[in-house]
Amino acid sequence: MQSLLFCLLHLGAAAAQSYLGNILFDGIELLRRGQSQMDLEAVDDRDQILPEYDFIVVGAGTAGCALAARLSENPDWQILLIEAGGPENYIMDMPIMAHYLQLGEMNWKYRTQPSNSYCLAMNNNRCNWPRGKVMGGSSVLNYMMYTRANRHDYDRWKALGNPGWGYDELLPYFRKYEGSLIPDADSGQARHGRKGPVKISYSAYHTPIATAFVEASQQAGLTRGDYNGVNQLGVSYLQANIGNGTRCSSNRAYLYPLKGKRQNLHIKKKALVTKVLIDPQTKATYGIMMQADGRMQKVLARKEVIVSAGAINTPQLLMLSGVGPAKHLREVGIKPIADLAVGFNLQDHVAPALTFRCNASTLKFNNFLNSDAVGSFLRGEGPLRSAGGVEAISFYALDAAEGAKGWADMELFVAGTSIHWNQALRVALGIRGDVYESVFSELERSNANAFMIFPMILRAKSRGRIRLKSRNPLQHPLIDANYFAHPYDLNITVRGIKQAISLLDQPAFRAINARVLEKQLPACRRYGYQTDAYWSCYARHFTFTIYHYSGTAKMGPRSDPSAVVDARLRVHGISNLRVVDASIMPYLVAGHPNGPVYLIAEKATDMIKEDHNYT
Repeated sequence: MQSLLFCLLHLGAAAAQSYLGNILFDGIELLRRGQSQMDLEAVDDRDQILPEYDFIVVGAGTAGCALAARLSENPDWQILLIEAGGPENYIMDMPIMAHYLQLGEMNWKYRTQPSNSYCLAMNNNRCNWPRGKVMGGSSVLNYMMYTRANRHDYDRWKALGNPGWGYDELLPYFRKYEGSLIPDADSGQARHGRKGPVKISYSAYHTPIATAFVEASQQAGLTRGDYNGVNQLGVSYLQANIGNGTRCSSNRAYLYPLKGKRQNLHIKKKALVTKVLIDPQTKATYGIMMQADGRMQKVLARKEVIVSAGAINTPQLLMLSGVGPAKHLREVGIKPIADLAVGFNLQDHVAPALTFRCNASTLKFNNFLNSDAVGSFLRGEGPLRSAGGVEAISFYALDAAEGAKGWADMELFVAGTSIHWNQALRVALGIRGDVYESVFSELERSNANAFMIFPMILRAKSRGRIRLKSRNPLQHPLIDANYFAHPYDLNITVRGIKQAISLLDQPAFRAINARVLEKQLPACRRYGYQTDAYWSCYARHFTFTIYHYSGTAKMGPRSDPSAVVDARLRVHGISNLRVVDASIMPYLVAGHPNGPVYLIAEKATDMIKEDHNYT
């Protein structure tokens, strides 16, 4: 918290000091109806933990919080949930603060390996890869964008040899966790859940940019509707994980309601699991080692260890424990127990954001430095309620064959602001100073109105890899993103860029004089402005991750040499060990995966209960 405030105070205007003070210590107290932060802590954080539990869940992120809450429904099971980070705090509840959170101690601060073909506008040609190190994990750091993705995503998972993972079989799990507040959501076969713990709503605040984007998309031929319903293709204001105007993280959704109600669920924060304990002879998992309270501790598991540490930390922990590519493990001095393709199949969504100037008002840092912003926040409205500035979203099938199936291959989403709005965003993205100066500094000096459209490729064909740097669990793993290794990815990215620019021809955008930022990227100027070659170069420079890392412990049958877990998410060849997070996705879904990770956790819980005869 203190380091985050330090960043805010030095990156924003001087007036931010009193503003943040009012927000954190006065305004939020009213919003919380007089509850203190201590009152809002999740269940039973433990100084002294038991020597043995039935289930140990590693990682209190999107999946881990949901899984621990659901498993603890059986009062006869003792559950331990372990998180490397600390608790949520009030500033994390404010939807607008999303990018600031990447600057604090609640972010693992991963970075990709240097590349000569992507992340070229970033410091040392390395993209920042934020991951949540906090109760709630990346559901606390993300931009709250909620999508189910497409039914074809899940049917493809099933077709790969994963029974039970088809869309029709998974639909009840969507409804189970959804607490949708979307008034015009589809009410038919794909209807939303209304009573689940995870809140989903429209933002209470929009800039004129959002309205122009939605109208221009309709004028260009898209239908406005529920992209989480029957038809994914179309445009809408953003559906976000926001409830009562505040961020709805996994921690808040699943664990806060259990305060004082689950004596069998223990939580250990600021504890780093360094190894899963596996008997090398029997291949049976029996516990974990963790670093907590200044010492190494062993905790045993009577039934299972469940790794829910995310698509970076999960493969790192598995490999540290002897589960992974045997050759690589030997190279770093680890004796292999199970030779599996851990760390391969790494996938992500990238979107080279386009900046546009306009004559309409956009989000600026000064919007937040006044008493009106605070007052509107407390009334449940205003810019502080915006989901990190993201306001509207659309889905396209740029390839005709995909359009016939209704399976989107490109997403556009609009943010009612630009990189120049404050330095925190530039720092979070890791943009080099010289690049910022040449492209965006004039916007900052003139306090111009500007916004961004992100063309996000949905089904990339390139695959990266997570490797260990060493056997030291405190060292970050090596991340080879491998963006644009397959030519399809760059080709469709350029098509997405051109699709976004084409919206400027529509009356809604012409009415606000929206136009592409005229400043060219110096390294790409030689290709000719706005040519396909220029945009290819642009994408290789502004290779912005959308934080959707997945696939590194792939689900598939034992006959698949690239599979790590089976359809019940059990690690192949190892008993009593499962993976439950985005790592298991064989293919990254055509949308934002945070919602589908809730689904994975809910389904995993039912499978675990079945396997241990609790229904």
